[in-house]
Amino acid sequence: MNALNVNLDSNHKFPYKWYLKDGYPSKNIESHNLKVFGSFLCGGGSTMGYKLAGYNHLGGIEIDKKLAMVYKENHNPKYYYNEDIRTFNLRDNIPDELFNLDIFDGSPPCSTFSIAGSREKAWGKEKVFREGQAKQILDDLFFHWIKTVSILKPKIAIAENVSGLIKGNAKGYVIEINKELNKIGYNVQLFLLNAASMGVPQKRERVFFICSKKELNYPKLRLDFNEKSIMLKDF
Repeated sequence: MNALNVNLDSNHKFPYKWYLKDGYPSKNIESHNLKVFGSFLCGGGSTMGYKLAGYNHLGGIEIDKKLAMVYKENHNPKYYYNEDIRTFNLRDNIPDELFNLDIFDGSPPCSTFSIAGSREKAWGKEKVFREGQAKQILDDLFFHWIKTVSILKPKIAIAENVSGLIKGNAKGYVIEINKELNKIGYNVQLFLLNAASMGVPQKRERVFFICSKKELNYPKLRLDFNEKSIMLKDF
């Protein structure tokens, strides 16, 4: 997808009109220059969202070579690592700028948690997530993402996954994810958001982990999408 064109409806929550081909930053977008670095970037949908919100998106990590070509063509990232996040975590040459992030973002592969996927049958087993990729264990990638958070120490870390993560036996992963993030100094809020409540003509629920550094004492996030937060104490 080379362009994004949104109808300028005054009632729309995000009244913007911007084309990726027009370049970035755009005169139509107010930039606040807060820095974002991503992981599991895919083709760059989340990156487009951050750019439209005025963030300075620095690039990120993506294992898939074909998706890397698409991402680099569309976004021209300052830093890009076409490699396994596990490999990135072993690097000793990470640029200083990446240790001063406002947000570190990531959406670990969800097929092993999706209700439409194999779930428990695939947990702990190597599999190919997408054609052309190497075999890897997918259900532990969230914890490798947490390792990256512990290395980069961003002010805010945001992760997204399917609603299946908070259902059935997968709830155990949520407990461990929350435990590990708390251990490295982050407060965690969990939200189940539906794209249909944000102006998207599609009912698509996703779980979002919003993690803030404890030492910064940020207030709890409040959303205006009429979506209730998930109480971790209920797990």
